[in-house]
Amino acid sequence: MALPHSKVYFGDRLVDAKDATLGVATSAVLYGLSVYTVFPVQVDGDRRTAFRLLDHYQRLVESCKIIGIDTFAAEWTFERFVQATRDVVAANAPTTEVYVRATVHVDESIPGTRVRGLHTTVSIFLYAANPIVPQDGMRLKTSVWRRIPDYAIPSRAKVNGAYVNSVLAKQDAIDSGFDDCIFLDINGHVCELSAANIFLVRNGVLVTPDVTSDILDGINRRTLLTLAREEGLTVQERTVDLTELYIADEVFVCGTSAGVAPVYEIDGRAIGTRETGPVTLTLRKRHQAALTNDEVHGWVSVL
Repeated sequence: MALPHSKVYFGDRLVDAKDATLGVATSAVLYGLSVYTVFPVQVDGDRRTAFRLLDHYQRLVESCKIIGIDTFAAEWTFERFVQATRDVVAANAPTTEVYVRATVHVDESIPGTRVRGLHTTVSIFLYAANPIVPQDGMRLKTSVWRRIPDYAIPSRAKVNGAYVNSVLAKQDAIDSGFDDCIFLDINGHVCELSAANIFLVRNGVLVTPDVTSDILDGINRRTLLTLAREEGLTVQERTVDLTELYIADEVFVCGTSAGVAPVYEIDGRAIGTRETGPVTLTLRKRHQAALTNDEVHGWVSVL
């Protein structure tokens, strides 16, 4: 990740990035007890817009609820969240697209392995919008690490500490000469990448693992499903076998930091013609347009 921009919203005010710190004895540091979301802000001259801001706020609320953080929703309305985002964007005055990472940290010191009734601090910072995966075709490998199941740490909650699972899997992929990994669940079914959802196309049908497949219920995933149906595509959300990916006509991934990116190879097997397929191209174009100018769905908020 690139370094954060100079001004950070931390607690209840703007501070210099170097002053936005948590103590070494806080639950956020000791146990990874924080939840977060990331969303893009587009810049067009003086106009700055955020994508699906309400959905990202709601994901923070739901992540807190899932793991038992019970102070965030009571203290942070959506309006307060929007204003804090507006303040930190204005203070940094970005001239190009940036990503915004908003995190709820449990910051009480040495409270033990519990969560309810503990104080939280919110941080919001900006950083350069550099994709985390190649945009012109990537090579993936099946991870030797399995996805954490919902009954252990639920993937639909973006819990900071749970991303050790993703770090192990992606580092193994990089060490093996690949761009990223494909997680399987404990039954051998496809979940997602280390930090992106995955889709396949076969015989004109768009398929993606369903939300009970130990995946993050990604906001960009939902966006693409909506856009695909509007394009008249047949869409299936279901259990996916690894071998389905091998024989797909197209495979692509999506996420805030991944964009809509094609996959050309999985486990040494070429996907389709090793070129970006027509469905991927269409959905990438629709997705990029939706990020900046959406009058149909109400996904874009002016900051």
